[in-house]
Order: sequence, then structure tokens, then C-alpha cells
Amino acid sequence: MATPAIAMPGTTISMRVAINGAGIAGPTLAYWLCRSGHEVLLVEQAPRPRRGGYVVDFWGIGYDVAETMGLLPRIGELGYQVHEVRFVDGHGRRLGGFAVDVLRRITGGRMTSLRRSDRAGAIRDALDGSVETMFGDSVAGIEDVGHAARVSFERAAAREVDLVVGADGLHSRVRQLVFGPQARFEVSLGYHIAAFEAAGYPSRDELVCVSHAVPGRQISRFALSDDRTLFLFLFRDDAGTPDHAASLPERKSALTRVFRDIGWEAPQILAAMEHADDIYFDRVSQIRMDGWTRGRIALVGDAAACVSLLGGEGSGLAMAEAYVLAGELHECGGDHRAAFARYEARLMPFLRRRQESAARFASSFAPRTALGLAFRNAVTRLLQVPVVAECFIGRDLRDDLALPHYRMSEPW
Repeated sequence: MATPAIAMPGTTISMRVAINGAGIAGPTLAYWLCRSGHEVLLVEQAPRPRRGGYVVDFWGIGYDVAETMGLLPRIGELGYQVHEVRFVDGHGRRLGGFAVDVLRRITGGRMTSLRRSDRAGAIRDALDGSVETMFGDSVAGIEDVGHAARVSFERAAAREVDLVVGADGLHSRVRQLVFGPQARFEVSLGYHIAAFEAAGYPSRDELVCVSHAVPGRQISRFALSDDRTLFLFLFRDDAGTPDHAASLPERKSALTRVFRDIGWEAPQILAAMEHADDIYFDRVSQIRMDGWTRGRIALVGDAAACVSLLGGEGSGLAMAEAYVLAGELHECGGDHRAAFARYEARLMPFLRRRQESAARFASSFAPRTALGLAFRNAVTRLLQVPVVAECFIGRDLRDDLALPHYRMSEPW
């Protein structure tokens, strides 16, 4: 591996660390490990950095980590300051929603919305070429050989490293290899989600997320830059829902079947979907584990404790997990056993609370009954009243965890 260009003076032990996954958690961890003088290999199954993807809100402790990394100016350039969330009926008439200023008041203005891929790109840019990265490959096997871990890959030659980290998402290969099948840890929230982008869609409400729902199904659109529009589908699971590994035609067929009779702009949106060359499609699930580490292997981000997309903060929490794992390795002088124990003790109770909160919140996205939809719409109309906003969403927008300050985060 190449010697990293970023290093923190005073590190006593330099370790070789292989990270599977170059989304958000993996590059964030790589950044902080390099700050401590470790040698990092970043492995990503996709043949190139991912582009597009759905837009997520960004706030909380992940926002704090991004600030410490000096990323906020770039994130501000890439982000969208959404003005309104609007719920409409089948004729486009407003039923509910709220001005997003209410969320900014609660978060003290420390909030924006941006594509996951844009934030991932900003983090990779911060690495400034200091990390060896292999695209189009993945960890295929991990063997503990005592003094090290021997990692085999789908394509590249095997290597010996000191630590292996799974930052490879909900369907983590590292978790499967080391901890067991996904079914042992996955908790379904009962929904599927899909997203795609299209150019030239005629209806544009700038900086407004517009959604239409019927019981158990919701379709949304958000106008992006460069005359592109993001479409997001959320729907209750049924016996005919394909797996996340379904082909593109199978995904299109499933979405057409579920949404063709929902009304509003569904016919135009489904017509635009026919030209899409990529559709994100997955279950809405959480990963719940009693431990995120074993031997020389650790998990971070969705691989360890997926909160679910409906929780709204998953990628920010992934950045915080990566920061804490790297920080504990730094503070423990390379003693990975002690660092892993402290990493789990510090974050597990907090992540469990966030998962419980996300599970409660999930039903408000696409209520399963007409009464639930009416209640959701009525509550959102009342969110302009500060006491109502505080009651319904205030707690979920404030992280009850103060990030520790590690010496690796000091200016160098």
C-alpha cells in the first residue's frame, strides 16, 4: 500500500486497515485513520464512485463531524435549503405539510439536504489521494491468522492486514462472513423504498418536496439542479415485492404494478421511469446486533446499526460511528480490543434509541389507513406552532450524545 500523505504526529503504532465499502462511513473512517498515521485500503464493489441517489436531510452529530473535517463549505455548495414539505391529494391540492424553517429552528440552522452520493464525494475529496482505493472489488473471505487477518477479494490478490472494517451497508458482506446471515440481524419495518432521477420533468416546485399518498403507498418528487427531478416511492410490503437484487425491468414492473392507480402525477412519473437506467430499490429495514466487533473485525454505519432511511439521520450517524471508532483506536494506542470495547460501549445505547425512534416515525411516512393519513396531514399543518413542533419532532431532531474530542481531531 502507498504511504498515506495525512498523518498525526505522535502515533505509536501504525496499523494496516482494510475497509469494505466506499460510501459515507468507509471514507469517513479512512480520513480519521489516516489522521492517526494508519495505512488504509478502501474497497468498493461498484466499478466507480456512485452518482445520483436520493436526497437526505443532514443534521445532528454527523453534521458536527463534517464540520470538524472542514466539509461544511463544500456541503453547503452541494446542498438544498428546502423550503417546504407539501402533501397533496389526487388533484394536486394541498392537504398538509409544513415549512422546513421549523426544523431549522430546532437544529439551530445546522441542517441541509443533499444527495448521499454528493456527501460521499465530498468526503472522498478530503482524502486527497492519500488512501489506496480499489473499485470493482469486494471482500470475499476473512481469516484470523493470529497476528493479523488475511483478507481475500473477489478479484485482487489476498492481503494480510491488522484490522478489517465492514462499512458496506445494510447488505454487508463483511457482516455475513463474520457474524452470520443477514436474516439473523435484519428487522423489517414493513416497507420498500425506491428512487430514480429524470431530466426534463415538466412539473417543478423549486425547493419543495411534494408528496401524494394513499393508504400504504406514497410517491414524492423533488426538483434538483440541472433540470433534473428526484422521484421517491414508499410502499407497504406485499407478497409480490421483489428482492433488492431484482433486475431493472423487475423493479420497473413492481413499481408500475404498485403505483399505476394511485392518481395525481403517477402516470407521468411512471412514464418517465421507463427511461431510467438505474433505480434504487430496497427494503426499509434496521440492523440490530448485540455486538459490532469480533476479533480483528468491526462494523460501522448501516452494516452495524442501520437506523433505516425513514429515520432520516442514518448517513450522519455513520459518520459519527466512523469518527468514534477511529478516535478510540487512536486513544488506545492501537490496542484494537480495548478500542472496540469502548466504541461499542459509547455508541450502542445511543444507536438503539435512534432505532426505536425511527421505528416509531416510520408509519408517519406512508400511513396504512385513511385515518392515519388524515391524522398525519393534520399534525403537519400544526407544526408551525412551536410547542406542537417540539412535541412531535423536537426530541427526534436532537441527538442526546456529545461527541468526544479526540487528539486526532486537533489541527495539524
